[in-house]
Amino acid sequence: MAAVWPHLHHAAKMMTKRKVLLLVLGCSTLSLLIHQGAQLSWSPKAFPAGCPPPRGSPPRPKHTAVAFLKTHKTAGTTVQNILFRFAERHNLTVALPHPSCDHQFCYPRNFSSRFVHPATVPPRVLASHLRFNRPELRRLLPNDTVYVTIMREPASMFESLFSYYNQYCPAFRRVPNASLEAFLRDPGAYYRPGERYAMYAHNTLVYDLGGDNDRSPREPGYLAGLIREVEEVFSLVMIAEYFDESLVLLRRLLAWDLEDVLYAKLNMRSPGSRLNVTPGALAEAARAWNGLDAGLYDHFNATFWRRVARAGRGCVEREARQLREARERLLWRCSGGRPRLRPAAEIRNKDLRPWQPSGKVGIVGYDLPGDGLGPGGEGCLKLAMPEVQYSRYLLRKQKRRGGGGAGAGRPGPPPRGDPLPRPAGGPPRLPEGV
Repeated sequence: MAAVWPHLHHAAKMMTKRKVLLLVLGCSTLSLLIHQGAQLSWSPKAFPAGCPPPRGSPPRPKHTAVAFLKTHKTAGTTVQNILFRFAERHNLTVALPHPSCDHQFCYPRNFSSRFVHPATVPPRVLASHLRFNRPELRRLLPNDTVYVTIMREPASMFESLFSYYNQYCPAFRRVPNASLEAFLRDPGAYYRPGERYAMYAHNTLVYDLGGDNDRSPREPGYLAGLIREVEEVFSLVMIAEYFDESLVLLRRLLAWDLEDVLYAKLNMRSPGSRLNVTPGALAEAARAWNGLDAGLYDHFNATFWRRVARAGRGCVEREARQLREARERLLWRCSGGRPRLRPAAEIRNKDLRPWQPSGKVGIVGYDLPGDGLGPGGEGCLKLAMPEVQYSRYLLRKQKRRGGGGAGAGRPGPPPRGDPLPRPAGGPPRLPEGV
């Protein structure tokens, strides 16, 4: 028996060494996997949620009925792209314009459900430009639709409008040397109420929301009544200057994941197409001329920050930081390196070339490496795809899917009361190859 003990003791020592060795190998492997995951993952799921839901609230399914009022020159194209990609991933029908309306719902006319292509009804998502008309939207969209929109500081918004539509809006075309300063010095010398495309030159945000953009901001009760209407309809008013924080609130409202609101900035002007509107006299003149827009923005900017405070400002900022980090990794991955915005003429893939409003304004976009899809394939292509191409792609896809019932594959007759014809100097119809 005594001779057996040394053998047992030796065997026990060997087993202990094996366990230690296996433990070390296991920890090393786990560490390697975590390190590789951190390097390869671009998904925000790699991070803990920045803002947990209220204690005791049950988990909610993702909300899939969304109407986004795409206002002009407010980063709305980027929000639209987020919604288009979400709809496509979840096989949701997106309302798209009738061919006679181009890629907008016959804007600047008041929205009508007749402006919607029959292959795209009944929809769950709507995100193209329109002039807000609540009764017609309620007729088109399901009862559980969540309405959201976005606003931008009026002086910077007006500079963008003046630059972008300078060749089309008659009020802007009248200004000598296309001078924003000259226009704001005496807007009445150039602006004609009721003129075609006049809405781009005065309180455009109010017009998009269905209001009267030529009312005086000093008129008793009008602005307050418009604010009440917006608050009654829209569950969230995002603020363009705080875009990432706005997306955090949006994804919380809709019970979406952070990866559902990743984005690439779209429809951006080149630096040479921007006018200088620094805070000062010019910015104050732009706010005074667009007094209704300024009143709306100031109110909803304040309510935005009250909403952030209720959610917890620290956790919203933390989640916005996680969104920015994940977005940077995604863009790096799609671009095969540091992403770089390019002029349209330098973009090889025509599906990624943004439409150019005029020869005086340059809209930049992304050129993905390789075959034009980038290392991430179709997901990267959709991330960088401009509005016109993505709208046409979705329309073709939904026609093939056969949505919309009988006759859905045909565009049908034009909406009653044909859209306003494009006047000389108005934005041209977009060719199919754009």
